[in-house]
Amino acid sequence: MNTLPLSNPFRPGAGHMPPYLAGRENEKEEFARLLKQSTILENLVLTGLRGVGKTVLLDVFKPMAQAEGWLWIGTDLSESASLNEANICTRLLTDLSVLTSSIVINQQAHRGIGFTPATEIQEQKLSFQTLFNLFESTPGLPEDKLKYVLEFVWSILKGIPKFNGIVFAYDEAQNLADHTDRDQFPLSLLLNTFQSIQRKEIPFMLALTGLPTLFPKLVEARTYAERMFRVIFLNKLSAGAVKEAIQKPLESYTLSLTDESINQIVELSGGYPYFVQFICREVYDLFILKMSTGTQPSVPTSEIVQKLDSDFFAGRWARATDRQRELLAVIATLDCSDVEFSVQEVVSKSKEILEKPFSSSHINQMLSTLSGAGLVYKNRYGKYSFAVPLLGAFIKRQKISGVI
Repeated sequence: MNTLPLSNPFRPGAGHMPPYLAGRENEKEEFARLLKQSTILENLVLTGLRGVGKTVLLDVFKPMAQAEGWLWIGTDLSESASLNEANICTRLLTDLSVLTSSIVINQQAHRGIGFTPATEIQEQKLSFQTLFNLFESTPGLPEDKLKYVLEFVWSILKGIPKFNGIVFAYDEAQNLADHTDRDQFPLSLLLNTFQSIQRKEIPFMLALTGLPTLFPKLVEARTYAERMFRVIFLNKLSAGAVKEAIQKPLESYTLSLTDESINQIVELSGGYPYFVQFICREVYDLFILKMSTGTQPSVPTSEIVQKLDSDFFAGRWARATDRQRELLAVIATLDCSDVEFSVQEVVSKSKEILEKPFSSSHINQMLSTLSGAGLVYKNRYGKYSFAVPLLGAFIKRQKISGVI
């Protein structure tokens, strides 16, 4: 029995591991299949809306890879890492050096000319400075330099027993982009580099996690990226999986939630893992409080929705201008707004409900801006979707004048 029966096990937060990971068995099986590749033909793209658990699942994949003899490196990809080709190279070398810095290599002895004595063999570690010096001294473009360093590191590592390869895992990879206006192509460099070394049967695998804008950006940069990646799109959890996520952490607790409360949470969360943790945290705190005072607890639906609006949606909503909010409000009235929508559907709806409807060109321009703000995204079929789960319901609660 838990020694702290009234402690709260639920953990909402960006990338926080839940007390029980429910409903992701298929995704784990797919990643396990990728780890069995002797020649890397498929890399991983893990994508989905905010709050579906991409970062958490990437953290689950790490020990899976390590158990199969893979080394694991990576971090969040900031926008600064994608500013230019030099930055993305430095990012990769920095992360690689975390693994290699303890490895000692022997520099070959160099014999002098004439009466100059031979120098002694010196030991040197594969630190960042060593890798960077090798990068700088290699002739060619940054891509050529990076390829050479990665090939050199592989020549050192391949003799390690039970070593299968390295996973280069990067979260928030939707920040990657080429910049044609500045003649800088860091995203293309990354793809070209890994495609090249994988063709040489060097087992360095990319695992990129990001919003649904990620994979279209990869394909736009290099059309062969469509064949280079296995895309796993994380959807919301089934009702059964949500119930598991709620009930499993409470199995050893003296205070549990009623079936009625659990069903309310399932409906209120929409099946999105972050919302499940957020709502359960609020509900369980309330149950603890009311049980200690002898009051019959229940799920405070309206209060939780209001807190979600304030804590999760408000900051994103603040990025939109008044006119953009009006457009989003039109989209929220569409029957298909929670799935996907087209520009033409938005044009037609705006003519129905607005005195000054939007033109298709104006909508295209605004959706592009809203995509940059992380509120919508364009998929490969010419359709758009909200990039934030349950955003349509939040917009409807705003009751924008003249639209809703």
